[in-house]
Amino acid sequence: MTSILDLLREYQPHGETETADVARVRALAGRTPDPYSRSLPLHVTGSALIVHPDSGRVLLRWHPRQQAWLQVGGHGDPGENDPLGIARREAAEETGLTDLVPWPDSQLRHVVVVSVPAAGADPAHEHADVRFVLATRTPDAVVPEEPAAPLRWLTLPKARELITEANLRETLSRAERLLPDRA
Repeated sequence: MTSILDLLREYQPHGETETADVARVRALAGRTPDPYSRSLPLHVTGSALIVHPDSGRVLLRWHPRQQAWLQVGGHGDPGENDPLGIARREAAEETGLTDLVPWPDSQLRHVVVVSVPAAGADPAHEHADVRFVLATRTPDAVVPEEPAAPLRWLTLPKARELITEANLRETLSRAERLLPDRA
């Protein structure tokens, strides 16, 4: 288990935006004992882009609240403080995949602060999303967590067509560099 501060200490951000986002997350983690608390206007979340290395495909999930195809992931449960563990648990819950492993290793791949609009009793807030790449050997075993949140395995070009968020396009590009060349 790695704390968010330890994870960020080893991480090298890419570009001005990610450097600023990492600085915000470091500051958050340095001033509160629970940077995952949903009561904070900015809190840490863990997510993952799931890949099937043998086919070079990626898995996207429809997020009804955001009305977009995104990676899987979400909030830590009370007491959770391992970003990779949160990303793996959330990924398994949202996809039904039981064989998810960090791929090709457990390195943090992207840090993004994203705005989340108000919905119901939840005010607008921000997620300090720490992103990993997870792999499965059983892509056909996916089962959506709920009917309103379907899952789609996509080639990289098809995923780029569906993704509307620039930060997720960057995550996809980083994952693509890890996948075997399909040319």
